[in-house]
Amino acid sequence: MGRGAPVVTARRVLRAAPLPLVLVGMIGLAGVVLGRVYAGDLLVRLVFGAAVGSVLVSVAARRLRSWLVAPLSVLALAGYTAVALRVAAERAELSGGLGRIVVDAAGNGVARLLTAMIPVEPTPDTVLVPLVAAWLAGLAGAEVALRAGRVLAGYLPPALLFAGAVYVVGPNAGPALWPTLAFAALAASGLAVTGGAPPGADDDLPAGTRAALRTTRTVTTAAGLAVVVGLVALLAPVVAGQVDDRPVDPRRYVEPPQVETLDENPLIRISGWALHPEQKLLDVSVDGAAPAASATAGAAPDAGPPGSDSESDSGPGSGSGPGEARLRLAVLSDYDGVTWRVGATYRNAGRVLPAVEPAAGSRLDTVRQEITVADLSGRLLPAVATPREVGGARVAYDPTTGTLIRPEGLTPGLRYSVTSVRERPDLNLLATADVPAGEEVTRVLRVADGVPDPMRRLAAQLAEENGAPYARAAAIEQFLAEHYRVVADAPSGHAYPNLNFFLFGPRNAGGQRGTSEQFAAAFAVLGRLTGLPTRVVVGFSAPGSGPVRAADAFAWPEVLFEGLGWVAFDPLPRPDDEPRPVEEDFRPTPEDPPPSEVPEPTVEPSATPPAVAAPPRRESTGTPVAVLVGGGSGALLLLVAVVLAALVAARRALTRRRLDRGDPAQRIAGAWREVTDALRLAGHPVGGDLAATEVATHARRLVVGRTPPADGAPDPGGGTVVATAASPVEELAALVNRVTFAPDGADDGEATRAGRIATDYVRELRAAQPRWRRMRWSVHPGPLRWRR
Repeated sequence: MGRGAPVVTARRVLRAAPLPLVLVGMIGLAGVVLGRVYAGDLLVRLVFGAAVGSVLVSVAARRLRSWLVAPLSVLALAGYTAVALRVAAERAELSGGLGRIVVDAAGNGVARLLTAMIPVEPTPDTVLVPLVAAWLAGLAGAEVALRAGRVLAGYLPPALLFAGAVYVVGPNAGPALWPTLAFAALAASGLAVTGGAPPGADDDLPAGTRAALRTTRTVTTAAGLAVVVGLVALLAPVVAGQVDDRPVDPRRYVEPPQVETLDENPLIRISGWALHPEQKLLDVSVDGAAPAASATAGAAPDAGPPGSDSESDSGPGSGSGPGEARLRLAVLSDYDGVTWRVGATYRNAGRVLPAVEPAAGSRLDTVRQEITVADLSGRLLPAVATPREVGGARVAYDPTTGTLIRPEGLTPGLRYSVTSVRERPDLNLLATADVPAGEEVTRVLRVADGVPDPMRRLAAQLAEENGAPYARAAAIEQFLAEHYRVVADAPSGHAYPNLNFFLFGPRNAGGQRGTSEQFAAAFAVLGRLTGLPTRVVVGFSAPGSGPVRAADAFAWPEVLFEGLGWVAFDPLPRPDDEPRPVEEDFRPTPEDPPPSEVPEPTVEPSATPPAVAAPPRRESTGTPVAVLVGGGSGALLLLVAVVLAALVAARRALTRRRLDRGDPAQRIAGAWREVTDALRLAGHPVGGDLAATEVATHARRLVVGRTPPADGAPDPGGGTVVATAASPVEELAALVNRVTFAPDGADDGEATRAGRIATDYVRELRAAQPRWRRMRWSVHPGPLRWRR
């Protein structure tokens, strides 16, 4: 008897071992599926570690009471998560304490996972959700399958995790064929190992009973096999019909981060930089840059290849010298007749950025840059187009324009590296190249209402004399270069009146002269009037190694050609050229009644459908297995408490960042965002078409009657008299309007005053809300993901 006991124990161990391994393998395969959209294999290894840890805790605690398992597993999850997040932070070269990393990851994990650019970098905020989900799936699966003996029910959490991974990947990777087959094979093997009777279990039964039992098992197995075959025959055509369908991408329901309002138009900063040419903005070291000529009117189409997106590396005026490169800061695609704006949609990105398909027959050069920020402010991150790898800074990326932002903003001393792939298409094709048409380019062809008549006549004259798209672009470039002068003290502005004065104003009154801001904006508007898709780019001419100063900042226009991409043009005059009077080449129309002009219909770009919120997740109502009720409830309550605490901490951190960080203009803009977010939380959102003063009037009405005016006189109707003086919110709106057009026009005192106004108003508006709205005010995740 004593010798038989070890044999029985060994058999039990061998019989019990496969099921935990099966659960670990199924959860790990979910990590393999999700890891297809991640850079490297760190996420897969961390998910496998979470699977092993969660299942081992349940196996080791099988002799404990069931209600103790969940708290022990949650404690082990906390320790494993801390180690995993530290490993991910070190791999991503992120600085800061573990507490700050955990709080940031908990508050932004879901949003950043769904807004991150693919391939996703395994940073703390992009690995936290998969790790926690894998651990909880392992805990639930092991408890149900091992402790309760419900193997098939224990497969449900890993199956849901696997399906969730497939859904999150969506159309961003190929079919997960072999992981799915392996998942099914593991599930079948687990059932096979645990489904049969133990060896020798029937030896003590009578012969007739054993025969009947075997017959019953055979019939049951055959019936089960028939059911499976029938389901396969029934569902196979349906499943096969879905093979060619494109999966739904959950990222379509999440709004990616947007550029702050004060960063939307860096074009207005050109004039300020021109007045302080010696201001050092960057220190740059470029490896791989080479001189190139732009596609100018005076050069043949093959005079020199442009850079990324067919962009030239020539600098302002006479062009770049050997070893110089062009750093792109922002691409401005939207023009409303008043200002050019950034039209990019930025998504959080890792160090490896998605590749952009180059034009056929183009040559690709690798350019490496080491950049240190000096006095450059904002969030836009300069780099040679088109960046492929970024190190030293967390970035968001827009693949359409090839531009970067740093969500936290630029700070002096920030050092980062960029590896770019610069595209040089064959410009021999430029003279015969056409320009694209259709909805895809409506945005860069749109001309806002209110174009001055002289600009329309000039565009019509240039288009009449030049038929091909390149000939029209070259004619506009040559006209601007021959008739206008570059000066550093020209006032900023590129609205229709500014451009009309720049083009046709008298020279003795300051007309016909400007900075690269007016040259690039005028080219882009005239190009659109002649049917060319155009945009404006702001950037810097960078030496091979050395400082980039304010004098190196300039703007240039680009035109989109089929098969070549965006081609840069240089409308700036040469330094030694004396401009000719405009009247020599521009023929005004006669004063006799002109033929009636029928305005061309402007095709508005189709509106982007509003983001649809994902359906709320149903909380588990419990499992029918009684042994899990206590532990599962405790784990769920703990998880909810952690999520709520993380939301409160993230909301407070957002408020501090808005009101206390950055220059005065950024802090005033942050205070305004606090007010507009509060209006949205109170159920009174404001439209994007309202001016700041209109928003302030709307906000003031919401609290009228709660705060007595300065004299405190009671109203005869039982309320209070409303003061007629401007409210603090209207004072904040005036500050926002001022810093929007003059970012340097505010001081620290006004920024502090703006923060105090915003804090007082938010507190007062919250107090006016119903109790249920006040309770969820601090934990509402909306301000963390709403457009900023």
